[in-house]
Amino acid sequence: MMSVLRNPYSCHIRRLLNSKPSYRSLSSASANINGNILLEDQGDSNPHYPHMFTPLDLGPDIGCLPNRVIMGSMHTGLEGHSIPKLMLPLLNAEDDHTDLTEMACFFAERAKGGASLMVTGGVSPNRQGWVGPFAGKLSTETERDRHKVVTEMVHSIQIPSYGANTTETARICLQILHTGRYAYHPFAVSASSTKSPISPFQAKELSTSDVKATVRDFVNCAVLAKEAGYDGVEIMGSEGYLINQFLVSKTNQRTDEYGGDSFANRMRLAVEIVTETRKACGLDFIIIFRLSMLDLVKDGSSWEEIKTLAQVLENAGVTIINTGIGWHEARIPTIATSVPRGAYSWVTKKLRDENIVSVPLCATNRINAPTTIENILSSGSADLISMARPFLADAEIVKKSREGRHEDINTCIGCNQACLDHAFIGKTASCLVNPRACHETEIDITPNSVRAEDRLNIGVVGAGPAGMAFAHTAATIGHNVTLFDKSPEIGGQFNMAKRVPGKEEFHETIRYFNVQLRKLEKEGKLDIRLGTEVLYDDMDRLSSNSGDEKIDKWIIATGVDPRVPNIPGLDHPKVLSYIDVLRHKAKVGRKVAVIGAGGIGFDVSEYLLHHDDADDHDKSADEVNVDEFLTKWGVDKHNSDRGGLLPDEQIQIPPPHREIILMQRKKGKLGAGLGKTTGWIHRSELVRSKAVEMLPQVSYDRVDEDGNLHITVGSGDKKETRVLEVDNIILCAGQVSKKDLEKAAVDSGSDLAGKVFTIGGAYEAGELDAKRAIDMGTRLALKIKNDEVVPGKHSFTADIGAEEILYKKMMSVIR
Repeated sequence: MMSVLRNPYSCHIRRLLNSKPSYRSLSSASANINGNILLEDQGDSNPHYPHMFTPLDLGPDIGCLPNRVIMGSMHTGLEGHSIPKLMLPLLNAEDDHTDLTEMACFFAERAKGGASLMVTGGVSPNRQGWVGPFAGKLSTETERDRHKVVTEMVHSIQIPSYGANTTETARICLQILHTGRYAYHPFAVSASSTKSPISPFQAKELSTSDVKATVRDFVNCAVLAKEAGYDGVEIMGSEGYLINQFLVSKTNQRTDEYGGDSFANRMRLAVEIVTETRKACGLDFIIIFRLSMLDLVKDGSSWEEIKTLAQVLENAGVTIINTGIGWHEARIPTIATSVPRGAYSWVTKKLRDENIVSVPLCATNRINAPTTIENILSSGSADLISMARPFLADAEIVKKSREGRHEDINTCIGCNQACLDHAFIGKTASCLVNPRACHETEIDITPNSVRAEDRLNIGVVGAGPAGMAFAHTAATIGHNVTLFDKSPEIGGQFNMAKRVPGKEEFHETIRYFNVQLRKLEKEGKLDIRLGTEVLYDDMDRLSSNSGDEKIDKWIIATGVDPRVPNIPGLDHPKVLSYIDVLRHKAKVGRKVAVIGAGGIGFDVSEYLLHHDDADDHDKSADEVNVDEFLTKWGVDKHNSDRGGLLPDEQIQIPPPHREIILMQRKKGKLGAGLGKTTGWIHRSELVRSKAVEMLPQVSYDRVDEDGNLHITVGSGDKKETRVLEVDNIILCAGQVSKKDLEKAAVDSGSDLAGKVFTIGGAYEAGELDAKRAIDMGTRLALKIKNDEVVPGKHSFTADIGAEEILYKKMMSVIR
């Protein structure tokens, strides 16, 4: 048999040889001194990202993947549920998700976008493994049949392949996920009777016979997946879910054959699941195992145990080993936007460099750009790359990379606001920068789809998130759009957000919209007028014009103004607004009081902690230092101790540039209203700096002539009066909508009032909610031509699913 390199030759050669590839260390003829992949000079490799588009052969029984990018698993809410039919009418849901056509369309679009292999969101093999009550499950033939529409639609798509100059049928695997003690329902089970810190339910210990039954349930789920047409399964063995709970002694205190001090016993569940799945499903079935290579929890797996399990899993029959990073209860960020790009690819490289397994290894977590993918692959860190959320932001990220159109990629900013935050409340996922994600059957943005007789001349005032989204969508589908903004640049509030440490990715959203809007301008569909302020008289005049110059409808996306609280002395020069700090780059002293502890207050505090006035450079996402991030959060790149955590004395938190007092009027924890999956990170950043004092229940009495802030903290007997001697006071006390143009149109009593539609922050201020703003602008653009869409009835949202209603009812009972 011919020996085959990790970076295989073309797929058609393998098929002629009819030999299964043996992935081993690269030979000297095919590797440089670092062991990195070197491409053959075949003349047909991708000219933009050659390693990314080198096919990967998975053997004669399975065949080739056309590129090195897997669409990783993520909860979307489209996976279906197991709610009894009798319950559905009681929930009165607008979308019950019984039919999986929406899921099929979602994956088909990503397959057309070039993903070589896709993995579904987690589906449980039994009731105990549900994520939440009546969550997605695959254990019956009825449930199996629902999935056939997904696999049939995916398999109808062909993906181009370099090297063989051919195409490969798109592939999809089902992720089998048993949550164990992470289950958000009273049927939770685990290796031992323990309770996770992120679930209110105590898990019941599985008996030995229950464990064996669970193995059978995993196998049954895999068999049903194959019968449904799936090309394979991913067995979720990481992130702290059931299999992971068996692997470590902190959650496995059993004394039978599946527990104890012996790692051979603790890994028995994982090995039996893979072994029996391979036996039941045959050699032509992909088995991916998500292996936790870095637990990031105290007393997690040791590196020797991780190596041992990887070897045993290969012998048991896995096709690919995917990298799992961190248990969900870990207090270290793993996928949020503050995590640098590719920050955990070193973990996969560490295992790859051990040269102990020959199956392909897949790197994951915060990989969202083709340059990052290419760097990871070319450095020999991994054989494959798994991305999940970037496929929400842009279904065509692989296709655009293949064609060298990286500037056209709508980059995932890692915010979690519309994906993970939705998943944890039973809501269908979407994407802040792409509201069409997971709503493909509902939001159709087909170029030039508006008939000529229905096309409108639309004026959009404001080029922030809402205005950009509306203008982009409306012009794309065929309307004639003029976009005004008094600023010399587009982006609105995003131009401030991008300056906050950990939000460097916001640069990418501005870049994406700028490129797309300029393209539309070149096509004659959009007229961009920056540095132009629009007043009511301008609107009235342009609406009264005749012919092509007439504006038929106006979109007001002017955003918000900072709310100025009623505190005596705010006219003191030491008092600044968040706009003064983030947009106008006002100089701020070393001791600061921040009024308001919402999202803006936290952003400003974090900016001031780290901002050095001597270096005013705004970092890009690629400039964020990985090693600094890891040492700051206590991640051990050597994996010396269990769980991969550094000792406290080795954690290096950058010295703060300022002392900050962050305050709010409300009782309770500061930042309670921050993102469900990211709020803890923002709070931790400030607390760990030891330079931020957080004060709830504050009354702001006055600012004196010296610029000191007089406050009262607490109430009743615990009331305390303080004088804060600070260099500056920053107002982050909320926002008010800028409705001047809307009000002027209404007050005029003219026909113009019926042509003015306010969106985004100008419609509802909130917490500078870009998710809502972009979604609102996109949806209105698709309906603006309809006669029934009038001011006051122009806000449209996604349908509410049965899972979301059920979650709300469950939480009301728990509370």
